Amino acid sequence: MIAMLTALVAAVGRAALSLASDAGGIALLGLGVARSVVTLRLDHREGLRHLRRMGFDSLPIVILTAFFTGGIMVVQSGIFVRRFGAYGLLGYGAGFATLREVGPILIGLMFSGRVGANNAAELGTMTVTEQVDGLRALGLSPIDFLVAPRVVAMVVALFCLTIFGDAVALGGGILFGKLLMGVEPGSFIASLTTDVKLADLWTGLVKAAAFGVCISLSSCHFGLSVRGGAVGVGRAVNDAVVAAAITIVLCDNLLTMVMK
Repeated sequence: MIAMLTALVAAVGRAALSLASDAGGIALLGLGVARSVVTLRLDHREGLRHLRRMGFDSLPIVILTAFFTGGIMVVQSGIFVRRFGAYGLLGYGAGFATLREVGPILIGLMFSGRVGANNAAELGTMTVTEQVDGLRALGLSPIDFLVAPRVVAMVVALFCLTIFGDAVALGGGILFGKLLMGVEPGSFIASLTTDVKLADLWTGLVKAAAFGVCISLSSCHFGLSVRGGAVGVGRAVNDAVVAAAITIVLCDNLLTMVMK
């Protein structure tokens, strides 16, 4: 019994130390990126290349996700709309939840699975093949050349994708509202523009930018801290995706309490 308790305490201690180490590493990496951005030392060409690859190439999955997100919001809101006969509020019910919460979170999670995992794998491969050490040997900062352009590109890309995804989700909501609920597009749009405030849209966009910071820093941190060859790269990708999902949820809770 004592041996089991000792093993349990040791396991909890190792997990806590690992969590503290990763959190500290991400914070220090964030400070390095902020310094690189403020002093304009980041590689702008790399940033533009990553912006195209991470943003434009993610449009198909964002369109698919956002379109059916709008449909799901209509279905969920439709339960209460039918019960109380408030068909004129369908646009508000679907739009409020989509713009403020569901859209940024779902697009952020999809972005993490596609872009964050790929970023962690790329940096992890560069780390285990000593390409990052080669940059240091040449007197180049990995943060300026590799990390900062990726972080800026991922934040900008997720912000823009969320705007585009919100528009697609609302279009999907209008279509599903007509097909499933018989609500005319004009009535849906009138409810949306009357009851949903601009602050609701900005709340979702602020969350999207914060999610971009969380995804980019966690993926870069785990990619640069890879140990153990190809197996380590796979572990880093898994850790980056899990860490991004957890930080997205925590960040969403914090911002929701702050931006009521």
